[in-house]
Amino acid sequence: MSKLYIVPTPIGNLDDMTFRAIKVLQEVDVILAEDTRTSGKLLKHFEINTPMQSHHMHNEHKTVENLVRRLQGGESIALISDAGTPAISDPGFLLTRACVENGVVVECLPGATAFVPALVNSGLPNDRFVFEGFLPEKKGRQTRFLFLSEETRTMIFYVSPHKLVKTLGEFVNYFGSDRQVSVSRELSKLHEETVRGTAAQVLSHFEVKPPKGEIVAVVAGKK
Repeated sequence: MSKLYIVPTPIGNLDDMTFRAIKVLQEVDVILAEDTRTSGKLLKHFEINTPMQSHHMHNEHKTVENLVRRLQGGESIALISDAGTPAISDPGFLLTRACVENGVVVECLPGATAFVPALVNSGLPNDRFVFEGFLPEKKGRQTRFLFLSEETRTMIFYVSPHKLVKTLGEFVNYFGSDRQVSVSRELSKLHEETVRGTAAQVLSHFEVKPPKGEIVAVVAGKK
């Protein structure tokens, strides 16, 4: 049956790959990968020989229409990103939306997403939360922080390691030095670490120990 499968892949530890994800990737006609070199290592590890095609943020606008036609023509296609669940701060939304609009069946498998373990690890309230992903680089960044300074739910951010100290400084400025913050890095990997404390304390920690790896920052909402 023609279908687009959204397939999560491990965020670090390969043991987090599900049996179902392996089965789907083995059975589809083609796999769309954010980076075929990165995904090639994953597929080799699990002995998956399905052909791959590049699908990333720089070409997805151009390829979506053709991919929908192929799906309508009977192909089954799986979409993966470098790590985690596609479309969560990764390519995938445009193709999923186009499939929905054109009557193509879409099925998303459950699996790894970095912000979930980071949120649970944080010890901060997780009954209600807001996922912000990556903050704007320049334009709109201050406006976003001013808006979020009134947010009462727990907030989740993806932060690149070279911008973490700057971002923590902005947390201090916009949310206050006493706001509770939890920073998780290298989740599920050998050097996994979670640092918790006030915004000022966590900032001081990473000023002394520059961070490496993928990072999720979780910030308590305004009381």
